[in-house]
Amino acid sequence: MINLVAIAAGGAIGALLRHGVNHFSAGASFPWGTMVVNIGGSLAMGLLIGMFALFLDVPPVLRAFMTVGLLGAFTTFSTFSMDAILLLEKGRFLEGTFYILGSVGLSLLAMVLGLIIARMIPL
Repeated sequence: MINLVAIAAGGAIGALLRHGVNHFSAGASFPWGTMVVNIGGSLAMGLLIGMFALFLDVPPVLRAFMTVGLLGAFTTFSTFSMDAILLLEKGRFLEGTFYILGSVGLSLLAMVLGLIIARMIPL
């Protein structure tokens, strides 16, 4: 139960941070806010999981707060990046490639499909 509370608290903070970054880039002709949170979140996820694995002995509840909650809400791209790299580091190249191409390609396709379906709904 405490893990769920930690994740929810981290998620609330991560969502507010993401909103703040997007707020500062509002009105731009390029999605700088989204790009910043995706790259920054991936960098932060790499730093955290590297430090957790190498030298930081952090309780699981704090790991959940920081990775699943905070960074997960800040950007889901950081989790995608971590999963992809872990597959590749384990030598699972076919699965890693499928995961990367499938996640990006199918997500874009799903977005287009959702837009098409939404446009078909009679008003």
